[in-house]
Formats: sequence, structure tokens, C-alpha cells
Amino acid sequence: MIVLSLFDRTTNMVKPWAEAGYESICVDWQHPPGESSGGENITLVGVDLCKWLPPRGEIAACFAFPPCTHLAVSGARWFRQKGLPSLAEGLMLVDRAHEICEWTGAPWFVENPVSVLSSWWRPPDYTFDPYEYGGYHEDGDAYTKKTCLWTGGGFTLPPPKPVEPVEGGKMWLMPPSDDRADKRSVTPMGFAWAVFHHMNKEYQPCSMTK
Repeated sequence: MIVLSLFDRTTNMVKPWAEAGYESICVDWQHPPGESSGGENITLVGVDLCKWLPPRGEIAACFAFPPCTHLAVSGARWFRQKGLPSLAEGLMLVDRAHEICEWTGAPWFVENPVSVLSSWWRPPDYTFDPYEYGGYHEDGDAYTKKTCLWTGGGFTLPPPKPVEPVEGGKMWLMPPSDDRADKRSVTPMGFAWAVFHHMNKEYQPCSMTK
């Protein structure tokens, strides 16, 4: 069984699946060109997603985290300055991610913060904050950051296991830096583990190797 994670630099989303023995493929243009190892059962693919075709095989799940730089409403003050080409680029990447997700026939989601996708595509199916799933992982993820999911293939949101959001909106308070966008887009491990447990219980048995 294969798990795909698109625009995934950190591999956080697939770590639970890889530990369980799933072949996990993370595609992102920030990975080294071609294919390389991201750890046991994790393959990194460094490529433009618009030029990449998914592998043949049975897909258990597909997740996508397209860049929100030109879409998030938190950056609306710069929309006019960026112009229509930036908006078109952001929407094109979302469309490509959605196309691959639908092609797999597996449960899937496309993730973004509050963004113009609600206007240009449709309202999200679910929203959550990381602290709502902090109880699934030792790191806690005790912060707020409204996250939207557009879903299909039978995907449903896991039941929450919240922790106290003592870190508040720490993502918004990060100082400017070259990697600020990357740091703000890191997938919370509590949510990753919650999705893994929920989907394995709901969709197919899990053959755990650990």
C-alpha cells in the first residue's frame, strides 16, 4: 500500500504510515532532484508536481499541502501588488494537487489556511486548530492556527483530543526570515497521528510493524 503526500517538505504527515510499513512518497520541489531516501519507507521526490505522475499501485491515502503564499487571506494586503499571475500560479498548483488526489481513488485532503480557495473553488469541508489534536502526540501542538481541509474519497475528520492552547498564535508571531513560510506550514504531528489512527480504523486494517 502506498501513501502520497504532495508539497510535503517535512514528511511529518507520512511518518505514522511509514512506521506502520506503508510505502510513503513525499513530493516537493525543495527535496533533492530525483528520488532519495527520507527515512525508512519514505521516498523523497524532488520535482515540479505539474511534471510528475503518481506511481502505479494501490493508494491508501493522498494528502496535499499546496503553497498558500499567493492564496492565504493573511497576505491579502499584497494581492494587488502581486497581480493576477501570482493568483493564477497558486490556483494552478491547488488544481494539480486536487487532480492527483481524485485520480488515486483513495481518501484525500487538500490543506490550506483561510484563503481565497473558498471563493475560487468552494468552502472547505473541515477546519481545525493544531491544539485540538495535540493529545495524539507527545509534542502537544499547543497552539492555534486555523487550518482548512478540502476533502474527498470518503475522508472524514478524526475525533479531537485537545490540549490547552498555551502557546497561542505562535505561528503568527514568528519574526521575518527566509524560511518563515516553511516553518509556519509544518504539519502538526498530533494531527498526522490522529488521521493515521482514524483512517486505519475506518478504511482498512493496519499491519503494524512497530
